[in-house]
Amino acid sequence: MSAPLKRPIVIGVIGGEYPPAWAEALAEKVGELVAKRGGIIICGGLGGVMEHACAGASKAGGLSIGILPGGEKQSASPYVSIPIVTAMGTTRNTVIVRTADALIAIDGSFGTLTEIAYALDMDKVLVLLKSWQVGKLGVAPKVFMEATTAEEAVELAFDGIRKKNSEAKP
Repeated sequence: MSAPLKRPIVIGVIGGEYPPAWAEALAEKVGELVAKRGGIIICGGLGGVMEHACAGASKAGGLSIGILPGGEKQSASPYVSIPIVTAMGTTRNTVIVRTADALIAIDGSFGTLTEIAYALDMDKVLVLLKSWQVGKLGVAPKVFMEATTAEEAVELAFDGIRKKNSEAKP
C-alpha cells in the first residue's frame, strides 16, 4: 500500500457577487497568495469576490473550486478551475464552508453572512477582511480574526489551520 495522500489546504473565499472595486482587488490578492502557498481556493464560483479570488489563484498557477448554486456548469466564472454543479441555490454555502479548512470573508452581503454563521457554527478558522463586524453582534473575538490586508488575512488563515491541526493531535 502506498503512503496516504497529503491533501493541500483549502481556503474558502467568501464575499459578494457585486462588490466594490477595493474588495475585488483584495480578493484577487488573496487568491494569488493562497495559490503561491500551495493552497486551493473554494468559493461560490460566480462573479465578484468569487471571480477575483479565482483569477488571483489562476494568475499564480493555482487551482480553484467553484460550488455553483445553479444547474449549469457554464455559469461558473471563467477563472474557476473545477466547477461543481449543485442546483442547490444558497444551500451550497454549507458545502463551501464544510470543505474549507479556513475561510476568508471579504466585504459581502447576506449570503456572506450566512457563510460566516456556518463557519462559526462548524468551528472553522475564520478571518474577516473588511467584512461583517460580527464582534458587534456579541460573537466572542476568540472564534474569528480580523485582518486589514490580503497578506495578513492569508497569514492568519494558514496560521489558524496550523494551530487547529496541532491542537487536534494527541
